[in-house]
Amino acid sequence: MNRNATDSPVSASFLKSESRNLGSFLALMFSFPALRDWLQFIVVGGILDALRRTLSELWARCLAFFFISVSFQEDDPCYDWMMVWLSKHPSWNGARDLEITTRSFGLASKGLLLPNEEGESGARKLAFLPSLSKTHTMWYKHRWLTVCRFRNNTGYYGRAEETLTFSIMTRDHKILASLLREAKDAYKAAQEHSISIYISDTGYHETWRHVASRPKRPLQSIVLDPGVKELLLNDAREFLESKEWYVDRGIPFRRGYLLYGAPGTGKTSIIHSLAGELGLDVYIISLSKAGMDDGKLSELLSELPEKCIAIMEDVDVAFHQSITREPGPSSPAKTSSESTSTFVTKGSPPSSSRLTLSGLLNALDGVGAQEGRILYATTNKYHALDPALCRPGRMDLHLEFKLASRLQAKELFKCFYLPVSSRNKFGAIAEEGSGSPDCSDSGTEDECKFPACVRDTRQSTLHPVDAQAGDQGCEEAPHGPKDILVFASCFAGTIPDREFSMASLQGYLMGYKQQPCNAVRHAPAWVKKEKATSNRLHVLQIGSRG
Repeated sequence: MNRNATDSPVSASFLKSESRNLGSFLALMFSFPALRDWLQFIVVGGILDALRRTLSELWARCLAFFFISVSFQEDDPCYDWMMVWLSKHPSWNGARDLEITTRSFGLASKGLLLPNEEGESGARKLAFLPSLSKTHTMWYKHRWLTVCRFRNNTGYYGRAEETLTFSIMTRDHKILASLLREAKDAYKAAQEHSISIYISDTGYHETWRHVASRPKRPLQSIVLDPGVKELLLNDAREFLESKEWYVDRGIPFRRGYLLYGAPGTGKTSIIHSLAGELGLDVYIISLSKAGMDDGKLSELLSELPEKCIAIMEDVDVAFHQSITREPGPSSPAKTSSESTSTFVTKGSPPSSSRLTLSGLLNALDGVGAQEGRILYATTNKYHALDPALCRPGRMDLHLEFKLASRLQAKELFKCFYLPVSSRNKFGAIAEEGSGSPDCSDSGTEDECKFPACVRDTRQSTLHPVDAQAGDQGCEEAPHGPKDILVFASCFAGTIPDREFSMASLQGYLMGYKQQPCNAVRHAPAWVKKEKATSNRLHVLQIGSRG
């Protein structure tokens, strides 16, 4: 008891002493006018900042009550819809702060031209857009609308990404839906005669990025063996219309096509044309891209839209160590169960892709694979591909693209030189045999019945770049559709069957875009020259292997 009584006065005296010291310290501190002023500033500043935050929160709540705000990211397709809609909005005619751009956002530009540029075919059109980091106001259906663009370096590898924010004074979501529908319809209408091309965007996460829009290619401009175009088009249309059939039977709603054959035979061209006919966007998958691995490929394929065309070109050369049945440069052939590493073809540089066969197979038909898409894979070495990659369910339809036949050479010639308006009419006449002789068995142009412009002329042995003299008669003579049909048959007669690709024939005819007569006259010399070149290359390849 005595000890506790002794401790209590000591504690009380200690606390009293500490209080006196603290009071003395505060009195000393407040004795300095500058310090007293600083403390007042801190207190007042804290109160004002709290008021500012409170008012900002109240203002944000008021705006949220009266406004609907939406944001659009640059890597999303709807961003392009809204930017095209903004570029056409009439409010920019009187704007005082704006950005001028030549960007078309994937569409054929319908903007403005500078004065005195109306007659220049190559002049780039301009469009008005809201300036960056500025708030712009306009009206939409009698509602106040504010627009703001921001750019941040938050993209992968430091790539700048834009964000577009719309705030519209309404509580009715139907107004927002109307704005989005109007922008989307305008974009789709402008894109009616083109297809969108997407590629994978490099980064930690793989995403799709719109890179271009290309005009639709008419199916009739693709010259293939009879029935090939119709088979591919009808099969794809039937697939797109059969979703319920697939679902009812528990079959994954996917379709794969393997197009194989020599280079330049039209594999990629027909895919481009089919995309236009089906009205589908094209997504290009680069298997040999730097950094590509199994996870990124699966992520890419899972993010494909439900209806689209995905392209994997040259799957036989996209990896590092053989996924094919061909042996590598210094190792024996591997079976499909062993071929899970990447491969490189002989003589090609090493790639940084880490994609494996098993990863590719799982991405094509695994649990996370997107349904509704159409996949086209192309290869020049069909028999070297692993059977696991080619089986139904992954590649359902295999189609060979051969070197050009004489019939294809004839149709290509007609496609080059017959007017579009008369192509169908005179093509039907030719099929009936009433307009053009068949020279496909003669092998030379001398046995064909040429029009007067090339009759009794000497066959030139020069390439079109070198052949100048002796062609004046051909250049000046008018050529009607019936003459073109005769030329087409004679041109086909000079082309060996299944020895040249359609790309090489097209390249030859490009040298005579306005000279069908000269194209026929110089064809035998061109064939002879190409054969000699091919033979030399063949000899060199044999020598390098030895």
